[in-house]
Amino acid sequence: MLRIRSLALAASLGCLAGAVQAGPEQNIRAALEAVAPDIAISDIRPAPVDGLYEVLIGSELMYMTPDGRYFIDGRIVDLKTRTDLTEPRLAEARKGLVEAVGEEAMVVFGPADAKHTVTVFTDIECGYCRKLHSQIDDYVANDIRVRYLFFPRAGEGSEAYREAVAVWCAGDAAARREAMTAAKQGQPIEMRNCDNPVAEHMALGRELGLRGTPAIVTDDGTLIPGYVDPKRLALELDEAAGS
Repeated sequence: MLRIRSLALAASLGCLAGAVQAGPEQNIRAALEAVAPDIAISDIRPAPVDGLYEVLIGSELMYMTPDGRYFIDGRIVDLKTRTDLTEPRLAEARKGLVEAVGEEAMVVFGPADAKHTVTVFTDIECGYCRKLHSQIDDYVANDIRVRYLFFPRAGEGSEAYREAVAVWCAGDAAARREAMTAAKQGQPIEMRNCDNPVAEHMALGRELGLRGTPAIVTDDGTLIPGYVDPKRLALELDEAAGS
């Protein structure tokens, strides 16, 4: 995923901005595309702070001046209210990227009418991922629907990657759930191969900046790294929904 951080890039933007005479969105887009032609800008809109614009690139958010000359890579925090003004936009971007996958490309546990739905990036060989799945019935009992995406940390070709593919290729949705549970318990499963979304899941995880598993993306796009027990997660989700 492209990240724009270097002082050299900032200098390049400054040189180009003077030649661009258009509206803020056109200025910003032209300045970025001039130094990174393949950049995929998802959205440009006014920032919560006057005089800045938000630029969303995948799940990365930066701020730029309307003339396209300066960019800021970081978070905006309102010290008066102690509110992170950047996180809601990042959460919105995460939610959109995850929902774009579609449940037909996930392994889902729990009813469609559950109070909460979380999406969990998982590695079958990960200890805390196995702990989370050992309590899958408790998550469902706490009105949490769990949708799994695969993120084998060892990468393509690893045992965890092959297991993820085998789980997906086990058959229909029920067979995939059964294979997932067996694999998480360390039981042998049939090592099958078929068209599968594992590589796409991994690419999305990298785009979201994941560093480990499990990684939980909540209903509103908040990213929670690591394991959270069912009752605590239900409480956090309820509190977030209430706020």
